[in-house]
Order: sequence, then C-alpha cells, then structure tokens
Amino acid sequence: MSRWLSIVGVGEGGWPELSALGRSLVEGAELIVGGERHLAMLPPTIDGERLSWAVPLTRTVEEILRRRGRLVVVLATGDPMHFGIGVTLARAVPMSETLMLPAVSAFSLAASRLGWPIAECECLTLHGRPLPRFAGFLHPGARLLLLSHDGTTPAQIAAELVRRGFAKSRLILLEHMGGQQERILEATAETWTSVRTADLNTLAVECVADPGVQSLPRLPGLPDDAFRHDGQLTKREIRAATLAVLAPFPGQRLWDVGAGCGSIAIEWLRAGRDMKAIAVESDAKRRALIAENASALGTPEIEIVAGEAPQALEQLASPDAIFIGGGVATPGLVERCWAALPSSGRLVANVVTVEGEMCVARHRGELGGRLTRIAISRAEPVGSLLGWRPLMPVTQWAAVKP
Repeated sequence: MSRWLSIVGVGEGGWPELSALGRSLVEGAELIVGGERHLAMLPPTIDGERLSWAVPLTRTVEEILRRRGRLVVVLATGDPMHFGIGVTLARAVPMSETLMLPAVSAFSLAASRLGWPIAECECLTLHGRPLPRFAGFLHPGARLLLLSHDGTTPAQIAAELVRRGFAKSRLILLEHMGGQQERILEATAETWTSVRTADLNTLAVECVADPGVQSLPRLPGLPDDAFRHDGQLTKREIRAATLAVLAPFPGQRLWDVGAGCGSIAIEWLRAGRDMKAIAVESDAKRRALIAENASALGTPEIEIVAGEAPQALEQLASPDAIFIGGGVATPGLVERCWAALPSSGRLVANVVTVEGEMCVARHRGELGGRLTRIAISRAEPVGSLLGWRPLMPVTQWAAVKP
C-alpha cells in the first residue's frame, strides 16, 4: 500500500513555515488531524475534513486507522518521534505506509538558545506524566530539558527542587520558541515567582545541590535510608548483588513478587530508560510505602498490584525478569513464575531460612541455575571501638530460562 498517512511536524511559525512538501500534503489530504492550535493555523482554503484529538487519544487513533488507504495528514508539534504522536502512530501503522516530516524539536531549539550540548542533557517529557519522574535524574551538574505539561509545571518544578535540596538550581523557561511570542525567563528554584506561564513551554534546569545534600546515583545499591520501610527491606549490598543477576536491560519489565517496600522494583526502574516494573504486595501498608518510595526516588510509573501470589500474577503483563523476595515456598509460585518468563528470562529468589534454602535447592535441581550464599558484616561501634556486626546470610538462587 502507498504512503497514505503523513505526519507533519509544525513549528511555532505554523503554516507559513511549512515546507512545500508539507503544504502539498495538507492541501491534498482528505482528513487533517491535530490539536486545536494546529488546526487553527491552517488557512481557510484548505478543504480537507478536520479532526481534533479526542480523549482518550486511542479514539482518534482508531478513527485514523479506519481511513487506511485514504490520504490522512497528522499535524504534530516539532519532531513527532521525540515524545510525540509519531511514536504512537508508528506502532499502529507500518512505516512503509507512513511519511514522516519532522520539524525542529523543542529540545533542539532550547539547546541552541542555551548553548547546551543536547547529547549531554537529559531530555524528558512531563506531559501527561507524573511530576516526580524528573527527580530520578537530579544530581549536581545535571542539565535537564523538560517538556512541561502546562503553564503550572515550572512553578511545581521549582517547588520540588527546593524541597529536594536543589534550591540554587538555575531554571530557564522558554516559551513559544521560534515564534513571534518567544520569551525566555530565568531564575533560581528558590527565587522563582511565576505561578503560571504559557502552556506551551520547555523548562531547562541546571542542577545545583544545597550544601550537605546527598545525591543518589542511578546505579543499584542505594543507601538503606533512602527507603521508608517497616523492616522488610533488601539491604543495600544484597540489593546491588540481586540487581546484578536480574540484569536490567532498557525497556524490560520486572515482576517484584512480595515487594515489601519496593526497593528492588524501584532500583530496577532507575537502572535504565523505559524500564517497567510491577510490584506485587498483599499488605496494604507496604503498598503505601512502595508508592511513597517510588515518588521520592523518581519512579512514579511503578505498577503496584494488591494480592497474594501466585493468584495475583494471572493478569499481569509478561515479564523479562522476576524477583521473589518472599514466599518462595508457596505452592505453585516458582512454577507459575518460570512459566511466565520468555527465553533468556531471569528468575532470582533470596531466602534467609533453612526451609527457604531447601526449597531453592530443590528448584535449582529441577530448573538449573546457581546458588550463592551472601554474607555481609558491617563495622559498628562496640563501646569506644569498632566491631563487625553480621547481617543475616542470604542464599540466592538465580536461573536463566533456556
């Protein structure tokens, strides 16, 4: 089939700045899809049917697919494939049927205004996403480029930076870049005064930590006191070793079964881009701790599932790796988890009891894998001196599905 769907990036300049090809595609389209702002930019001479985005977005995507084979143009802001509608449509329509004409992205425009190498910036979108997401990227010297959800986002970001100990951070607001109403505002997080700005804005943040603030790395092994917990916490050294064998790869999904305070799932989400994690926990108070820790550590996208495993696992999206932090001896649990894994999927279980060791030894005999005993001691005061205080030894079973 010919390229019936065209996705045309539009800058702040609108119709006059479209290329000749972009204009030709719009003029010949039977259906033109876009936001109200994009459709309002079109001259009255355009004859095609106009359709604005519905809520939920999938309704409009379904309407586009119903027009398959007829000429459809989708207008998008900037680069459609950089947190844009092009990503969604590329999953639904083969590229052999699609023509993509990107404009300059907001990230590129912002970097050019500031003189920041874009390859050295963290480019994130907060449009339709939880605000705490950006917090996982905070560290001294970090440069963030954030697509705001609306005009209230910059003030919310400033308040969050102050609350998290980055009050001196430099904020640069860029509105309507490339248009006649372009405006740039600058302040520190603690001196930010604009309650509301233009909805179409990009916020640049140059992170400066307050004296004494401990920044948290994205590598696994966060300090134990980074998490709120009720005692059910995989300790720092064990957690780092566990994430190492779970082996997170970008875009993969983890099941954290018996998640406790969510430390394994949260560290998995922090370990790479587009990570996904489902924390399964039967205790309501612990589920609340998971949500609180996820917000504090910049992983609000974690999915929290209430229920007892293995019953609670039945309707979950397929995992790439599974961690069993408790209840490994529950009848049918290991078998259900193993069946859910794809080829090369990883299953890791940590136990601290003799009965738990007997269970993982049996499963190791049936399914293969490796058993490891991890014993950690920490130096702690003994009167005026130091002595070694051991943690409970952990036996770890790690297996990769053939």
